[in-house]
Amino acid sequence: MLHRPGRRAFLAAAAASSVLRAALAQAHQAPPRRLDRLKLLQYRDAQGAVHPVTTTAQWRDRRDEILRGMQQVMGPFPGDDRRVPLAMAVTAEVDCGSYLRRTITYTAEPGGRTPAYLLVPKRALAPGARARAVLCLHPTEHTIGYDVAVGLGGKPNRAYAAELAERGFVTLAPSYPLLAAYQPDVIGLGYASGTMKAIWDNVRGLDLLASLPFVSPAGFGAIGHSLGGHNAVYTAAFDDRLRVIVSSCGLDLYTDYYGGDPKVWQPEKGWCQLRYMPRLLDYAGRLDDIPFDFAEMVGTLAPRRCFISAPLRDANFRWQSVDRIVAAARPVYGLLGAPDALTVAHPDSDHDFPDAMRQQAYALFDRYLS
Repeated sequence: MLHRPGRRAFLAAAAASSVLRAALAQAHQAPPRRLDRLKLLQYRDAQGAVHPVTTTAQWRDRRDEILRGMQQVMGPFPGDDRRVPLAMAVTAEVDCGSYLRRTITYTAEPGGRTPAYLLVPKRALAPGARARAVLCLHPTEHTIGYDVAVGLGGKPNRAYAAELAERGFVTLAPSYPLLAAYQPDVIGLGYASGTMKAIWDNVRGLDLLASLPFVSPAGFGAIGHSLGGHNAVYTAAFDDRLRVIVSSCGLDLYTDYYGGDPKVWQPEKGWCQLRYMPRLLDYAGRLDDIPFDFAEMVGTLAPRRCFISAPLRDANFRWQSVDRIVAAARPVYGLLGAPDALTVAHPDSDHDFPDAMRQQAYALFDRYLS
């Protein structure tokens, strides 16, 4: 004869079953959908509920989520255990008239030395003198790499490190990993992407500038074209010592990149190359799920000065998408009391950094770096 459980036992078993089903459902529940990439004044509380951002503390919560999204794809931002002595070595020096061009290397981390140019105005070397400094990040250049930023590449519209040195700024132009002669073992050094390796090289470059007795420690600028343009934004998101950020032809929304063409979301294509972020390949076919985008990253720069040059005929990054980025980020600047600190210009050119745009950028460094 089968034993039939009493009502109390039956209800207890049913309740336990219900709890188990709920636990299993929660375990298989998809993670919360990312916040809207174009609505930056939203944040998620500890329970996952979404609220409007009305205070700077709430914006910091959203900003932290953006940085977590970046590291989910780029890999983690290195800790202070990698801040070993820089041990800068000068391997060559050329007198360029008003400034000295030094070829250097510095230790970015254990087992890794970064090549760079350090351009020093002669007047900065006078007793007691201190000059302002700018991090100059070069565009994609497979043959000569960082040479192009110091005027050795035959492309005058890319020689911003040299032009700024002539204006009296100390400039540092590090090489980008996995381009030209700089071929570090990115994976062996513990990175998930060339992007994060570049960010860390740049951060250590700022450490180097801060260590120089002839450099003003009050804050630095960053400027870059194309690859250098997004490299500047990425670095500034993680290092607020960068007070003025200039990006030329460096960005549009990932969801807009080449119109979302699947051909550029393939292994070792576009953003998915090792020198960029190979984990972005995981989002091919679902670009809306990428956990960060340029509107959000530009928002993280607020309230610092940011100037974006987005030419009307740039075939790499579309100016219309840049305008959406700027429109989305501006409310953050307003919240933080700097509504005019984010500016955009649209020169009538192709993928280039015309003289008028460079002069506008240099004027920002003149005015806002102290």
